[in-house]
Amino acid sequence: MTQTKSPQRWAIDLTLILKARDGDERFPVDVKSLAKDYSHQAFPNDPITMVKGGDLAGFEGGLYKAPPGKKGWGVIYNSAITSSGRINFTLAHEFGHYLVHRDQFPDGLQCSAEDMAKWDSEYGQVEQQANDFAASLLMPRDDFAKQVSPSSQPTFDELGACAERYGVSLSAATLRWLQFSERRALFVVSRNGFVLWARSSPKALRTGAYIKTANVPPVALPSVSLAAKPQMLDGGKGRAEHDSFVWLKEPCIEETLVSERYEKTYTILHLSSAAIWSPQEDDEEDVLDRMLKRTDVRP
Repeated sequence: MTQTKSPQRWAIDLTLILKARDGDERFPVDVKSLAKDYSHQAFPNDPITMVKGGDLAGFEGGLYKAPPGKKGWGVIYNSAITSSGRINFTLAHEFGHYLVHRDQFPDGLQCSAEDMAKWDSEYGQVEQQANDFAASLLMPRDDFAKQVSPSSQPTFDELGACAERYGVSLSAATLRWLQFSERRALFVVSRNGFVLWARSSPKALRTGAYIKTANVPPVALPSVSLAAKPQMLDGGKGRAEHDSFVWLKEPCIEETLVSERYEKTYTILHLSSAAIWSPQEDDEEDVLDRMLKRTDVRP
């Protein structure tokens, strides 16, 4: 039977079940148990029967149909992943595929980081829907807003507390906050002096505040930014105020954190409440930013 619910609707329905059963004790969501228990109750003839780690070189995880003669599905994550938060998100992502896409892909799916970037393909949209489900299930918006107000300018310490509460990576928690922030802000991930990718909050994107990274030469970090000078950081963290035309065409507050574990630098750019310049008609959005409302929240 074709599944007609949206990813968000599935996440909301499951959240209501967990909230009624466990209240605030439901965090972090035990995706492994939830996927197996719920699928057996809701789809007894087609449940998830196995969830485990495995050798998936080049893939984050996968949803697999049971071999001939057996019923159900298996969810496997890459056993080389060492981050429990990343594993938890991967499991939720594959559970989303099971709920939303198993009829569309009767043989299952394998999900790599590269697949996530193909926004212009049907398969890329499917991956993004699974991310939407995972983010909404693991980090419900109403609860997240109680931890970090949509009108606030959170630090990485505050967002790190959210990551711990929900059992996800700091990157995932930051992107989730960015989705419903009422402020103009950007999240920038860099390595070795260059921007890997950047996301804008909806309000920032509408006012033309973004960093284009797709289909352009590598984007260097501003030379005076904290992200470009990790030696200036105290304990791997720092905050600085910048004038116009450092990061963007307007002043900003930079919050930067070095993640030695992932060899990446995370930066939040807090902008003023209103744009001080108007985007030109020929300004071209980064295709990744255009998909902000369906943000990729993997590390």
